[in-house]
Amino acid sequence: MCGVSVRYHFAIMKLLLLLAVLSVGEGGSSRKVAGRAGGSVTLPCSYDMKNRKPLSVCWNRGNLPVFKCDNVLIATDELSVREDSRRSSRYQLLGRLDQGDVSLTILNVTESDAGQYGCRVEIPGWFNDDKHHLDLTVDSAPQTTTSVNSETSTLQKTDTHTAGHMNATETVLTSSFSSVIRQQESSSVTVALVSVMFGLIVLVTVGGVVILVRKWMRLHKVRQQQLNSSIQFSSTLQLQSRDSAVENIYQIEEGVARGV
Repeated sequence: MCGVSVRYHFAIMKLLLLLAVLSVGEGGSSRKVAGRAGGSVTLPCSYDMKNRKPLSVCWNRGNLPVFKCDNVLIATDELSVREDSRRSSRYQLLGRLDQGDVSLTILNVTESDAGQYGCRVEIPGWFNDDKHHLDLTVDSAPQTTTSVNSETSTLQKTDTHTAGHMNATETVLTSSFSSVIRQQESSSVTVALVSVMFGLIVLVTVGGVVILVRKWMRLHKVRQQQLNSSIQFSSTLQLQSRDSAVENIYQIEEGVARGV
């Protein structure tokens, strides 16, 4: 009877020790993540796909329990999201699930989203799950409106300085207008100079072409004259040779007649 009681107490002590170890393991350190209201924030979580096959993952709002997730935001069945587990369309897994990236992205963050989150990667075996805890803090969105009193005081301050601001504005506008006029005048002068230079270049080019054409025509005329002179000279030589040949024939015929 005493031995049974000892064994019973020993089993209770082992159970209590196991629960204590589990509670310590579940409540470990958390990673801090900051977001801004109205934007989006990503809570990182991943596992090594090189040494493991695709695993199931669940995201929990609050501290992770001993097993599974008791406040599921979104979960995966290996490489696909279980749509029946998605609590809201604001919760997205935008990472590469096939590479072990199961980070949770929360869209349109609100201040109520601040708090603790848990990512559980379910690894086969007893108490082998890979757990990640993250604490999200949300900064308030910048205010776009002011109170009536602040608007009134701002308007009063604006009225007291309106004249000075108007004078400063007029001065700035006058100086800007003057600078624009100067820029336009300098641009006009530049355009005029470019136009004059272009006209001079065109005139010089045309004059050069005219001179070259005239020289070519003169040279062509001289060559034509030389060619005509050579033709006339050759014609004269031919006529003279014909006349000499005719005279020789007459002389020969007269000599033959006399001899007869």
